[in-house]
Amino acid sequence: MMTDPVSFFMAFGLTLLAGLSTGLGSLMAFFTRRTSTRFLSAALGFSAGVMLYVSFVELLVGAMETAGAPVATVAFFCGVGVIALIDRVVPYPQNPHEVRKVEAINEGEGKRRETGGLYRTGLLTAAAIALHNMPEGMATFSGALLDPGIGVAIAVAIAIHNIPEGIAVSVPIYYATGSRWMAFLYSLLSGLAEPAGAVVAFLILLPYLSGAVLGILFAVVAGIMVFVAVDELLPAAREYGEAHLAVYGLVLGMAVMAAVLLVVR
Repeated sequence: MMTDPVSFFMAFGLTLLAGLSTGLGSLMAFFTRRTSTRFLSAALGFSAGVMLYVSFVELLVGAMETAGAPVATVAFFCGVGVIALIDRVVPYPQNPHEVRKVEAINEGEGKRRETGGLYRTGLLTAAAIALHNMPEGMATFSGALLDPGIGVAIAVAIAIHNIPEGIAVSVPIYYATGSRWMAFLYSLLSGLAEPAGAVVAFLILLPYLSGAVLGILFAVVAGIMVFVAVDELLPAAREYGEAHLAVYGLVLGMAVMAAVLLVVR
């Protein structure tokens, strides 16, 4: 595993870019009049395909080779359990899985704003997304350290997945404050939990890494990404009303990830 400064900063940079893509959701909300449901459905399906393929074909298989199949299997389901628990404790109205469209901002122009309740909803949504993003940041950072090609693929998948989350933060904050800048800022800050997750992975996990520990880590990361793909990305893609495009995107994401892995090996 590469731990030299160049590898570290490349992995951290990928994680930072993936996290800050929540800001793209805000920009989409503020500078377009309608949600591109076809694009988001296909893009979210693509992201899910990348995550599922790299999790099962690369991360989990590698974990079984280094840590042993029984240990890697347990670690995989521990990863699923951790992210499922985080998802469970987030209250429904603020859960980042709830789909919102940019039309919500445009339809709200000129309407009276219920400042207190909506502002609280926006803050809680941002906090919920930050909570979800920390393990995703660990996954992106760890994957990039393992293999730059895998890191780029995971970062792109996470970045696509963060766009609707940026919309989810922006809508209630904008309603409450009337400020596009404030909504964009909170959306951007919620994504900073991803590089924070990378720092946690580096400071806590990296000093103790051996081949077996590394295998366990990647099995956990695989579990996290599988849950995110199945629980977040695919349902969100269907909620945007383009189910077939979501499936096409899923298959394309798997194909692209397979091609990347063939090239980088």
